Amino acid sequence: MSTNLSPVQVATPGRKPVISREDIMTAALKLVGPHRSVSSLSLREVAREAGIAPNSFYRQFRDMDELAVALIERAGESLRQIIGEARQRATSDRSVVRGSVEAFMEQLHTDDRLLQILLREGTVGSDAFKQAVDRQLNFFEEELKLDLIRLAEANKTGLFEPALTAKAITRLVFTMGATAMDLPQDKYAELTEQVVLMVRMIVTGTQTLAVTGAPDR
Repeated sequence: MSTNLSPVQVATPGRKPVISREDIMTAALKLVGPHRSVSSLSLREVAREAGIAPNSFYRQFRDMDELAVALIERAGESLRQIIGEARQRATSDRSVVRGSVEAFMEQLHTDDRLLQILLREGTVGSDAFKQAVDRQLNFFEEELKLDLIRLAEANKTGLFEPALTAKAITRLVFTMGATAMDLPQDKYAELTEQVVLMVRMIVTGTQTLAVTGAPDR
């Protein structure tokens, strides 16, 4: 007597039979933190955390560099949405500064690992990681530039070199955010106020230069 059995997928105990890019990215995020960058992870570590054989990793990513870039891009998209919503609620240059900086610092305060990747890989990662972070910063700068122009027109204030102003603000906030990762959380409020003040100084400077013109170089 013969019995026809339907084929079943047999998985190694403790390992998933099917894995997605999202599963691997989630596993990598569990391993990183304020003091552990994605560039320090090994493929075997991520595979073990995801519950897959190392060879299964290659079905979704060419290598660890591609995984890191995917995480950096995800981080940039997530943070741009959060800060963009804060800027859209703003009605003046003062409120757009405070709202944007507070939204940024609140994400850092919540131990957002995606944000930590974005901040850390721009300084300690490989050239590929740094270029990926720089692309995300360029996106931030372009969106901020458009908002600065919108607010300047609405409030009848001048705006000198919008692109350069947006770059100065973006790079300042991200640099201070990277500093904040190494500070105790009870220092965040003080640092937030400092960053708000520094950004306002940049905005005041660009409004002044719009009236007086660029200084002689």
